Amino acid sequence: MDYAERLTVPLRWWAQGTMLVASFWLAVLVATPDDEYVAWSITAVAGALMVSLLVGYGRARVAVEGGTLRAGRAHIALEHVGEVTALDADGVRRLAGVDADARAYLLLRPYLKRGVRVEVTDPADPTPYWLVSCRRPEQIVTAVRVGRTGSRSG
Repeated sequence: MDYAERLTVPLRWWAQGTMLVASFWLAVLVATPDDEYVAWSITAVAGALMVSLLVGYGRARVAVEGGTLRAGRAHIALEHVGEVTALDADGVRRLAGVDADARAYLLLRPYLKRGVRVEVTDPADPTPYWLVSCRRPEQIVTAVRVGRTGSRSG
């Protein structure tokens, strides 16, 4: 069983960004009433910037495929993955705050409250664990378990 998920930003962020750009357009239009072209040009640049920021931030991907766990730009072979724990919102908050280890790899998104803690068992890797936000943590746990047993038997 493979698993893949893109950590796209929620629709409300797009709505809020659009309202911000519209407010910016109105402010520039009021500041330059004689030249509407300036307001539209500056707003177009602001809109393009907003789109690129939201798309870039939501581009992160979490996947278990081909014997590898990927989280954003990082990847690790499943043979070096220890215990994988599904976390609720409180568990993620604690591991990202009070119980955090500064050496841990974090891929957190504020709009995703749940996640997984992935223990790293590679002795050459100083990272003790990964903390990764996701929408379906139980499915990641299952995919890692199935991927490990599949790679051992194959």
